[in-house]
Amino acid sequence: MEQDISIEYIAKLRAAVKKKQNEKRFEHTLGVAYTAACMAFGTEVPPLKAELAGLLHDCAKCYTDKELIELCRKNGVELSDEELASPQVIHAKYGAYLVRHEFEIKDEDIINAVCYHTTGRPDMSTLEKIIFTADYIEPLRDKASDLDIARRLAFTDLDECVYEILSATVTYLRSKNASIVSDTLNAYEWYKSHRKDDQ
Repeated sequence: MEQDISIEYIAKLRAAVKKKQNEKRFEHTLGVAYTAACMAFGTEVPPLKAELAGLLHDCAKCYTDKELIELCRKNGVELSDEELASPQVIHAKYGAYLVRHEFEIKDEDIINAVCYHTTGRPDMSTLEKIIFTADYIEPLRDKASDLDIARRLAFTDLDECVYEILSATVTYLRSKNASIVSDTLNAYEWYKSHRKDDQ
């Protein structure tokens, strides 16, 4: 179901999210929302829809890992063993629950964009790819060594950008001997196998 989105609704949502987040997290959220809206201009995704998804992507980031696990169990949000072993991804899954039940968003594309913004998944929708990418490249991000490449690709070849982000993420996690959830690995393999022949 397509969400009916107005500028007034975005302003109301921005105020609600601001109350949930500390200043640093809210600045990141605004960066993702504005980056997503800009990325949407070159696609079929309405910019306000991308901005809305960006505003909500970290709506559950205000909780600790322990709190998130407890909230998921309390509200019937199933967590796999691999998610419990990689608790940094759980905020996205519980965030999708909040988007549906607290913010009363009916658009499955927005809900999925929040749910998979951390892990990715194979064959993402354009909005999912936008939020996944905007979270990585927004202006306040400065740690990843490939940011310049990702920021250029985000506006020239979104699928290749998603692949580059997934590749960098998998490489980093493997270097740390950290757990990698199957959504991320499957997404990496899918986007790797669907790269253009000349790459």
